[in-house]
Amino acid sequence: MKRALISVYEKNEKLFKFVNFLDQKGYQIVSTGGTYQYFIKKGLSNLIEVSNFTSFPEILDGRVKTIHPNIYAGILANRSIEKHMKSVHSHNIHLIDIVLVNFYPFFEKIHHKPEPININSLIEFIDIGGPSMLRAAAKNFLHVTAITDKNDYELVQSEIDDYGFPSLKLRKRLAGKAFNFTSAYDSAISQYLLDDKFPIYLHSSYEKKINLRYGENPHQKAAYYVNITHKGSMRNFQQLHGKKLSFNNLRDMDVAWKVVTQFSEPACCTVKHSTPCGVALGKNIIEAFQKTYYADTISSFGGIMAVNVPITKELAKEINHIFLEVVLSPNYETDVLNILKIKKNLRIISISEPISDRLEYVQIDGGILVQESDYFFPYEKSYKIVTKKKFSDQELKSLFFAQKVVKYVKSNAIVVAKNTQTLGISGGQTNRIWAARQAIERALEKSKEGLVLVSDAFFPFRDVVDEAARSGGIRAILQPGGSIRDEESVKACDDYGIAMAFTGKRHFKH
Repeated sequence: MKRALISVYEKNEKLFKFVNFLDQKGYQIVSTGGTYQYFIKKGLSNLIEVSNFTSFPEILDGRVKTIHPNIYAGILANRSIEKHMKSVHSHNIHLIDIVLVNFYPFFEKIHHKPEPININSLIEFIDIGGPSMLRAAAKNFLHVTAITDKNDYELVQSEIDDYGFPSLKLRKRLAGKAFNFTSAYDSAISQYLLDDKFPIYLHSSYEKKINLRYGENPHQKAAYYVNITHKGSMRNFQQLHGKKLSFNNLRDMDVAWKVVTQFSEPACCTVKHSTPCGVALGKNIIEAFQKTYYADTISSFGGIMAVNVPITKELAKEINHIFLEVVLSPNYETDVLNILKIKKNLRIISISEPISDRLEYVQIDGGILVQESDYFFPYEKSYKIVTKKKFSDQELKSLFFAQKVVKYVKSNAIVVAKNTQTLGISGGQTNRIWAARQAIERALEKSKEGLVLVSDAFFPFRDVVDEAARSGGIRAILQPGGSIRDEESVKACDDYGIAMAFTGKRHFKH
């Protein structure tokens, strides 16, 4: 007799439909307590409870029910080895051909709403029997079918219909999926219990959310995975309209949202090729948008735009006058969506989760670099003015605004701002003077006075100060300091009547 062991936490009609199919095909269904009761109520007939199958009752509040030689020998016996078969027959052990398991929902309980459950309760959602049985079945895939994904039910059913049993090719693939899942499950538990940023072994639990059309370029295949164990703004966003998201869209969305969520005032940011090209605050979102777009009308074309407050009808109409790939906002009213949806390809994203990245990962060939995320520091309390001239209140506000932008600009990075609006951004340059010249030049096209300059790293020479002075409009500078030639830059500022402060914190972004 063929047997299928079914032990699941999640019980639904799709499961019952598949198990009923197995029942009709002559499989004896071996099942655990809760699952057994579910199938009894559904009217399955060829059904046996695990405690009767093992002749041993469930004990320790269900912690021990499937951990028994009758179960594991029935799964692990290699049917091509005579010694194995004699052993199971001598002990009156019945072979098990299919193992279908889903686990206690540890992933879900970590993010339990409104608050995560306490550790004593969470421990009860660490599944032992389920992963053990699944791993046993996967190890013995030459003879046993391991099923953990409900999307595979129909595939298994189809092959049983066609061949009488699942093919070796399918069993091997399902075994791989089983180990793929158990490793992610164990990784999630490990990360939760260990709570170590840099453990000896680096495990990641990510689940595929979507296949992407392609990667950075059309010849590169790509997919998007979300973190199972940690929260994050990019895990649960909703796409309300438009074409499928691309690899580059997602990277730019991440940067744009990180920029605007730093501010409590209405904020707008446009991003192109993973770099902010315009950022501004306003007394309302329409003002923030207009200032952002004016900051760089050329680069905004085909860019990603994020705002940190709901989009109004007035703003929706403005957006429709320009070409954007993606718009992100915490909320949209129905009439606003109808306006934006006039552009059929515009990707409209609803996003509200705060930024919660704790670590960043960068893959290199044969390894991976892991670092803490570059959180924003409260410079309002830690900067040190090093020049004779001090900052005005307006310059301080403008400098701290630009500081929140520069750390998301590729190094070498310079941001020139006026009030709470970027006017010149330059990044990704191989030396700082080029970045400074480009940012200053772009800013001067729009304004020639009341400008401030922020740098992501120290000035190796005084040439950046000289360039700022030549502009005639830059009156304040914020930079980390720490160069052996800092005194030259300070003296240059004093000679030109420019105020400058050191923060002591560098913000390289490679």
